[in-house]
Amino acid sequence: MSGFLDRAKEQAKQGLAQGRQKVDELQQQRAGNDLLRKLGAAYYAERRGSGTPEATQSALSALEAHISAHGDGFLHD
Repeated sequence: MSGFLDRAKEQAKQGLAQGRQKVDELQQQRAGNDLLRKLGAAYYAERRGSGTPEATQSALSALEAHISAHGDGFLHD
């Protein structure tokens, strides 16, 4: 009986770890999508005359930093 409980406990720990990893991946993807939207908005504002090149560059730099840290998987979904 003890062996069964130990295996069940270990499987539960593995399931929690996998769940945490998936949540982290989704949060990173959501953050990347948000940065991509901000870049698009900054570029659009710049093209319409109400934005600045600095704002567009800042948004691009933030997106590039996110990609460097977390990869570009969110761009391919």
